[in-house]
Amino acid sequence: MKEIVAFLFLLLTTNLTYGQLGFCLGSKGLPIFNEDFGSGTTFGPQLPAGTTSYNYVSGTPNDGDYTISSQINLNNSWHNSQDHTPGDTNGKSLIVNASFTSGEFYKRTVTGLCVNTTFEFTAWLMNIYNSASVGACPGTGIPINVTFEIWDATETTLLESGSTGDINGTPTPIWEQFGLTFTTLAGQTSVVLIMKNNGAGGCGNDLAIDDIMFRSCGDFTIIATGPDNDTSFRACQDQLPTNISLNVFSEGTNLNVYQWQESDDNTIWTDIIGETTDSYVPTITATKFFRVKVAEDIANLANPFCFTVSEVFTVTVIPKPIAPPSNGNANICEGQPIPALSVTPATGEQVNWFDAPSAGNLLQANSTTFTPTLEGTYYAEAFVPNATCVSDTRTAVSFSVRESPIVTDGSATFCQGTFVNISAEIDNVDYLWSTGETTKTIRVTSAGTYTVTVTNDVGCSNVRTVTVSEILVPVIDQIIIDHRTVTITTTITGDYEYALDGLDYQDSNVFNNVIGGVRTAFVRNRCGRDIEDFDLIILPKFFTPNGDGYNDTFQIEGNSMLPKVKIAIFDRQGALIIYLDERNSSWDGTFNGNLLPATDYWYKANFTNGSEMKGHFSLIR
Repeated sequence: MKEIVAFLFLLLTTNLTYGQLGFCLGSKGLPIFNEDFGSGTTFGPQLPAGTTSYNYVSGTPNDGDYTISSQINLNNSWHNSQDHTPGDTNGKSLIVNASFTSGEFYKRTVTGLCVNTTFEFTAWLMNIYNSASVGACPGTGIPINVTFEIWDATETTLLESGSTGDINGTPTPIWEQFGLTFTTLAGQTSVVLIMKNNGAGGCGNDLAIDDIMFRSCGDFTIIATGPDNDTSFRACQDQLPTNISLNVFSEGTNLNVYQWQESDDNTIWTDIIGETTDSYVPTITATKFFRVKVAEDIANLANPFCFTVSEVFTVTVIPKPIAPPSNGNANICEGQPIPALSVTPATGEQVNWFDAPSAGNLLQANSTTFTPTLEGTYYAEAFVPNATCVSDTRTAVSFSVRESPIVTDGSATFCQGTFVNISAEIDNVDYLWSTGETTKTIRVTSAGTYTVTVTNDVGCSNVRTVTVSEILVPVIDQIIIDHRTVTITTTITGDYEYALDGLDYQDSNVFNNVIGGVRTAFVRNRCGRDIEDFDLIILPKFFTPNGDGYNDTFQIEGNSMLPKVKIAIFDRQGALIIYLDERNSSWDGTFNGNLLPATDYWYKANFTNGSEMKGHFSLIR
């Protein structure tokens, strides 16, 4: 019950966009009287005699005049606005230019009221003076100020009254609603509505009136059920028939009388015979709408203008959902992201996911998708939110991981000017090389990185990368001689073997203690070799002409070199001492039969190919 009281309090204290008089805050009945002044593009018609003391004009009203028109901006300083009635095409309103003398300007007798009943009177007003107009009136003009009075039919008893207070001109048109509530007395079925102008005539104080309405006003009433006082009820089709207990709650203290009604479409309502208390227990077999007519007098229940109705209580029967259609099983290859499984339930339904076709553990709630972490089959159950209504069966959706082909990267080489065959190294798959070829093995004639995508019969792929290098035939670049040390260099580095005179190949390109003469340098790899002849002149770095038979002369090592070279020997001052050639191949350290001193001497060797070599040696005694 606390929830109902709080709900009613919220409705009754909501900030309403009304003028500061009084409105019906409870349930309202059908309009007994509704004056919207009609529609059309012509002026009028004139109000019935006795309705107003103002003068009717078919045009722009002056002070003390009125008209009825769909056009409000009859004066250049008045707002260009539509009437208030919603959806009204060329709708009209009552346009009043206030008299210089304050007083009554509208009177209307309203009949057909019900006795001992509270009613609401409302009307919409606008100050039609446009304060944004230049030079029309000072400031916002003379404000409008209207008093509403409700009298008994004899106009001797004032039932209720209220004033709008000053309403100033505005730069934009603003319709504002004002109202009063009053209660008829015993035997009273009509009242007199009087509107009075409290302001003076002049520049401003011009108004439009529309949608004057009288209707019954009762306590705000709702229907609720269950321990939580729900204001609606939902049931699954397979739970029918079922009974529910409906109770009436009103915010006021009136001693009301009731008549329960039901409807299949929330439009056409039928009284439920005999149900006139504040509770009702219907048997639910289909979607239904319930409400109660509320009146302060039992005689008013038969008059559609004299009772109010409660808020509608809706009973919704929900068709039992079927298992939601699957959007397909998910099959991925190893290493791929795990996709979400999904189903598509019917509109208004939601899905829970389980690990079993019935019972089992709830894995995820309120979601049409589920992302598993392990392979397996998962089950989607449809349900209707806010109702115990689930599908009889669940939809199985599977997730599996397919094995991808196993490959390893590799490398291959080929000799310059040839080719190499490289392979995917796996059978019974589809192949797609980076070259566009689709065979297991391809022929390669250029160095580079080659890839092959292999795809097995379940559509899973992997990529093997093969790095191919070209082996070039070695080319000798230089033969560097340092006395008896010979170094062979090549134009590019590589995995080469080296030899002199084609004998005893070695990994090192340096040869030590080499005997002089005409020699041949060799370098090779598995793709070929290069050969270059060279002359190795070995001249002693010193000699000892002391007659001991060992190293007594300065001479070229290897007689084979003598035809190719002539060596000139000089002393420290550059004087030529001797030429050595194939006719005179050695020097004994003398000059013209005289022993030369022990010191350093220089030589210059000139080869028949035009090359030259210089150096020095020591004569030691």
